[in-house]
Amino acid sequence: MKKRILISGGGTGGHIFPALSIANAIKRRMDADILFVGADNRMEMEKVPAAGYEIIGLPVAGFDRRHMLKNFSVLLKLFKSVNMARKIVKDFKPDIAIGVGGYCSGPTLKAAQRAGVPTLVQEQNSYAGVTNKLLAANAAKICVAYEGMETFFPKEKIVLTGNPVRKDLTDSRLDRAKARSSFGLNPERTTVLVVGGSLGARTLNQSMEAGLKKLLDNGIQVIWQTGKSFGNRGQIASKGLQGAVVTEFISDMGAAYAAADLVVSRAGAGSISELQILGKPCVLVPSPNVAEDHQTKNALALVNKNAAVMVTDAEAEEKLVDTVIDLAHDSTKLKTMSENISAMALRDSDEHIVDEIVKIIGK
Repeated sequence: MKKRILISGGGTGGHIFPALSIANAIKRRMDADILFVGADNRMEMEKVPAAGYEIIGLPVAGFDRRHMLKNFSVLLKLFKSVNMARKIVKDFKPDIAIGVGGYCSGPTLKAAQRAGVPTLVQEQNSYAGVTNKLLAANAAKICVAYEGMETFFPKEKIVLTGNPVRKDLTDSRLDRAKARSSFGLNPERTTVLVVGGSLGARTLNQSMEAGLKKLLDNGIQVIWQTGKSFGNRGQIASKGLQGAVVTEFISDMGAAYAAADLVVSRAGAGSISELQILGKPCVLVPSPNVAEDHQTKNALALVNKNAAVMVTDAEAEEKLVDTVIDLAHDSTKLKTMSENISAMALRDSDEHIVDEIVKIIGK
């Protein structure tokens, strides 16, 4: 019989792309109906249908920790989302529910657990989120990307699988010179990729805005993804300068990674998994605007193995550009970092997660 699989999560590409990777792996392995549950007005409501899957949106939103009085409306949205999730589970009758993180995964997986549906939780970070910790007690399995997660979860439920990475990144066949040429850059010059996610990262953008000319003057080419929120400031900063590609969105991230000797990035779990799989030396600037400061913990897991360099968000505008220049000119350091970060990679994570799904459904 065709299996019915519920997948919930989203809010950022770091949750959505792993969820889609898992769904695609399921489709390769079994005949299944897959339904996604996301959060209304978040990027999954666009990305999931574009990938060919049905999605239902919940009105759920995150708590405002700075302005507690504003959370009355958040509680109302949560109450509505819980009721909607119960109806989704009742109507869809899933064989399993999978949570990949994000506001919507809490009410969806809790509704599944209360209905007796087995659940699998995928924790992407080195420091577990509150929602996943609450769901763990009644989950069948918890798939993680870092060692030592028994601090947060029952040890007997943990499976070390890693985080799924988009196939278009690993399937790219461009060599470094051709990848640079595809961006109109000199195929022989040292190249740095700066990427802050689909919405952009303000500190990275402001640091690049101030230091772009200095990077170029030091013989470094730059591919800079600004994201939506930076407007045209990146284009203004690069006007008249040679060796810089500035764009709101990079459609071929496989080529961008292939072109880069060094990557500057936030320290989201998805980005780190991509860097590990591709063996890319990196400077990580953890976002300070995340729960439990988990991006700093993600970054330190690499720094402690000499697989990355970390610059704090508070120091970035002063130190980031000089750090990049020093690293970009140190080929020995780049080679060591590349070897070390590659050694941390957990490959075929989507397939390993589906292995666990198959075992749970089989039971």
